[in-house]
Amino acid sequence: MFIYTIRRLNLFVITLLILTLIGFSILRLDTQLQWAHQSFFSGWILYLENLLSGNLGITPNGIPISSEILTVFPATLELCFFAFILSLIVGIPLGTIAGVHRGQPIDTIISSITLLGYSIPLFWLAMLLILLFSLNLGWLPVSGRYSLLYQFDHVTGFALIDILLSDKPYRMEAFLNALQHLVLPTIVLAMAPTTEVIRLTRASISDVMTKNYIKVAQTKGLSTFEIVRRHAMKNALPPIIPKLGMQFAAMMTFAMLTESIFNWPGIGRWLLNAIADQNYVAIQAGVITVGSFILLANILSDLAGAMVNPLVRKEWYAIK
Repeated sequence: MFIYTIRRLNLFVITLLILTLIGFSILRLDTQLQWAHQSFFSGWILYLENLLSGNLGITPNGIPISSEILTVFPATLELCFFAFILSLIVGIPLGTIAGVHRGQPIDTIISSITLLGYSIPLFWLAMLLILLFSLNLGWLPVSGRYSLLYQFDHVTGFALIDILLSDKPYRMEAFLNALQHLVLPTIVLAMAPTTEVIRLTRASISDVMTKNYIKVAQTKGLSTFEIVRRHAMKNALPPIIPKLGMQFAAMMTFAMLTESIFNWPGIGRWLLNAIADQNYVAIQAGVITVGSFILLANILSDLAGAMVNPLVRKEWYAIK
């Protein structure tokens, strides 16, 4: 496991250096910045030193970019976390049912719904949900992270945690209000990952159900539920854990569109505003931040998959 971890960390460092080259190249597009007038290699070395010291640049208003990212990035992480949990809660059971009953009508129905969900454009789904649950029924708010009527200190950047940490008398009302604001963007953001979780789980479960130990369990008279719970799940889930981690990382891309539609104050909307304003300093900072997070999520999911799936480590040891 130690060797496997070292190899993944080496890959992380190399990819991160390539990412810094992209970020530095973005800075050089602005001829008014000092980076455009330095040699590439010496400027890149200085750029790396700034990144290591936590200096991502300064906004035109003189505000450090890092402070803005610390404000908007937790909002995106909060949204992605709940969307990822929702995709697992819905995707794993449906994928398991489809995998166990592969080729049967229930499998066809789930697969068809999955294909339909994957094909629905996010902006169309978001508008449909807003029209139904916000404008017509009035059950959920249209946009935002919470009502502006509630004021509380931002300690961690995660709205739900900050609300619970506050001592305001309307703390629980604000908490429920923040949850209401989470519902629609969470559903929209979770749609694409949920379909992928269903597909991955279905393929893994259907493969496991053909193994000899499953047939032995069937001959012992175990029910399908017991076979799935005791044998299929623990052998089907470990191989797909790294792929599930990639789905969480991919949410950062879908979050940009979701945040724009629901006016969610996350890094996705912040990046789109930076692109519209041609703020190259903010763009490179956003690219470095989001790219580093995606790389880290992939590395951690690979390590988690290797911890529960020894076959992965054996494959690495087999490499000469």
